[in-house]
Amino acid sequence: MRPTIALLPILFGALALGTAGCDRAKDAGEQANPTVAADSEPAAENASDEPERVGTLDRSNKGEAAPAHVFQAPDGKPVTLAAFKGKPLLLNLWATWCAPCIREMPMLDRLAVREGDKLQVVVISQDLEGAEKVTPFFAKSGFKALQPYLDPEVKFSTGYGVNLPTTILYDAQGREVWRVSGDMDWDGETAKAWIAEASK
Repeated sequence: MRPTIALLPILFGALALGTAGCDRAKDAGEQANPTVAADSEPAAENASDEPERVGTLDRSNKGEAAPAHVFQAPDGKPVTLAAFKGKPLLLNLWATWCAPCIREMPMLDRLAVREGDKLQVVVISQDLEGAEKVTPFFAKSGFKALQPYLDPEVKFSTGYGVNLPTTILYDAQGREVWRVSGDMDWDGETAKAWIAEASK
């Protein structure tokens, strides 16, 4: 039997984010067709009439070391967050079935392009099917900077006890600065100010 059933109780106990985040109880059934979630709320690119989305900021884990979970790099090799030390890292946990996650992806890609010399942006999929779902999504999206990292065992979302999307900022030494739960406008001024904290 697939590990989905065993993982559900853990994920049900994660933070309730309301409309700002994805509840696996509601969205797990959509994993078979990720375009349903993607098309339900298309990403708005710098829409002037849309208010800036700001997620829930949590600094209670500031200073903690990044977890040692092993996940899959774009080349298929195992990797840990230790490989990204030396430059601040913005880690985003997402899935193809999560509409707010999909809405964030183009903004995260633009952020990675803008801040590439100062900030690493790593998106780790929490899709249970791994590359089967993520590879076609990336092929269709045409991102300029984002790469498909995979965590089909959902070690990160279960380890953190969070819903999706959740984004964690680490400083250059691999220590947590903050985490944001829920939908975030990564093109906005709030995100810019929060990300700058990694260099303080």
